Amino acid sequence: MSESTYHTSVLLQECLSGLAIKPNGIYVDVTFGGGGHSKAILNALGPEGRLYAFDQDPDAWKQADLIDDDRLTLITANFRYLEKYLRLQGVKQVDGILADLGVSSFQLDAAERGFSTRFDGPLDMRMGPSASTSAAEVLNTYSAGDLQKLFGMYGEIKNAKTLALAVVQARTQKTLETTGEFKEILFKLAPRNKEFRYFAQAFQAIRIEVNQELKVIEEFLEQSPKVLAPAGRLCVISFHSLEDRLVKNYVRTGDCFGKEDKDMFGVVHKPLESEIRKPITASEEELKVNPRSRSAKLRIASKI
Repeated sequence: MSESTYHTSVLLQECLSGLAIKPNGIYVDVTFGGGGHSKAILNALGPEGRLYAFDQDPDAWKQADLIDDDRLTLITANFRYLEKYLRLQGVKQVDGILADLGVSSFQLDAAERGFSTRFDGPLDMRMGPSASTSAAEVLNTYSAGDLQKLFGMYGEIKNAKTLALAVVQARTQKTLETTGEFKEILFKLAPRNKEFRYFAQAFQAIRIEVNQELKVIEEFLEQSPKVLAPAGRLCVISFHSLEDRLVKNYVRTGDCFGKEDKDMFGVVHKPLESEIRKPITASEEELKVNPRSRSAKLRIASKI
């Protein structure tokens, strides 16, 4: 399977420019996926350059096996352990880090993974074997209050309380096992003509909870400056406002929630400096080729 069928790399040239690749540098792609960004980084590196790629998804590991390049080291772990695994590889500092926080097209299109709103499949949604809780467990065991919080915070769903109560009511009749059963509940409550958006918001909420996605991003951002060399670059592509807010806050203040660490002179102490005035989005040309890039935002920062 080619990378283009697995996942079309978003903002590829913009990421390469943002990383400001040095031929003999050391780089990290923390979201290997189909390998598109990784291959482009390898192409820009010289013989002495090195690339470390992270991915916890066994499907992505198969894609990595197709790359015959001894400059690439695949780390089969979640990127929340960035610092630990680089240290195990003997790497103390890197010249650039790339994170593409989107779910790959392959994951979305594989019915058996349970990410897709288009195909019926098991309520799974685990990105990798390390996730212990499945979507089915969340929907069948969480209280109405916890489900309401999830749908409201992670899905930004307006009728989150009504949806939570509908899930609890449905599971008293039968344990929820498939994405189709979940969609039946959603369909009754979705705003007219906005059903697909509503499905996407609800699926996103459950997926974020199952994989602890926002917590993973927080931990990753906090570790990034520790492993970046001075002036090293951090490039992060996010796909929804919850992710982007964490990245924006961290770059601006050094805190994922925007809390500023000021000294007595009012100077904010932070590890990163933004390299761009506003986030980079997909061009008209890219949108035509890859409609999934429409919500992508790329932020670029360097270590102070």
